[in-house]
Amino acid sequence: MFASLRAKIGELTRRLSREETQAGPGMTDRAMALLRGEVVLDERKIEKILGEFELALLESDVALDVAEEIVSDLKRRLLGKKFRRSELEQAIRASLEMTLRKILDMPGVDLEEAIRSKEDKPFVILFVGVNGTGKTTTIAKLAKRLLDRGFSCVIAAGDTYRAGAIEQLERHASRLGVKLIKHARGSDPAAVAYDAIEHARARGKDVVLIDTAGRMETNVNLLEEMKKIARVAKPDLVLFVGDALTGNAAVEQAERFHGAVEIDGVILTKADADAKGGSAISIAHAIRRPVLFLGTGQSYDDLIEFSADWLIREVLG
Repeated sequence: MFASLRAKIGELTRRLSREETQAGPGMTDRAMALLRGEVVLDERKIEKILGEFELALLESDVALDVAEEIVSDLKRRLLGKKFRRSELEQAIRASLEMTLRKILDMPGVDLEEAIRSKEDKPFVILFVGVNGTGKTTTIAKLAKRLLDRGFSCVIAAGDTYRAGAIEQLERHASRLGVKLIKHARGSDPAAVAYDAIEHARARGKDVVLIDTAGRMETNVNLLEEMKKIARVAKPDLVLFVGDALTGNAAVEQAERFHGAVEIDGVILTKADADAKGGSAISIAHAIRRPVLFLGTGQSYDDLIEFSADWLIREVLG
């Protein structure tokens, strides 16, 4: 992720570090700065460079309002500041790191601690998102992660519309050794969720993972049905599953779903195939909710925990 943005950051910081611009107009001031090996970034040059950087952010699927905030914050941190030439690139990178931390600074979700601390089991997780994002596979991956950490799980096949959805989850549940609660195709998905929760409660299971039908964020009827599932299930956690490759479309989807059922966190799939990566920053900024995991492949173990530190390392290299 962020391959092109990393390259652009390197290019722009090198260009800034070559600048010999002094804020004062006089040649004496300029000469003195050069003798001291210092650079003072003036508005003319920094506007040009940061304009190019904003374009690089947009090309990396960072949403416009987020790109503008990053550039504005960077300008505030750099404009008129005096740097030694040898330290300029590191200073710019440090400023960018502080800017990204400011955007990504939000409470995270310690999923394992949340599950352990809930006295009235089960802990209920509702998965929402549009068609084709890999939601069903993501549920299986998270189930595997929880099983590996000693939690017992039940999966609810709440996508009762898509052909093969129940069968797909059934295969995953069988491989993982997890109980699947299902109804006939076309059944009320809220009833499936309710039965799964009651089954888990009766048998002392830790977690219920509820699949839902993929729905476009513009389909009012399906969004209303999703609200009904949430009312019945009363989930402890609502996770939006988005496709990293869709870029800013994933941001718009997250905002719509967040307006319908309050999202607590995000899982981005296909992150291994996404060279741009900006949607991770943009979604977190748009709905002020953390990205919790990234899907990075097809196997059950290809789910990595997301953190601001990881993203910043990816951006800065």
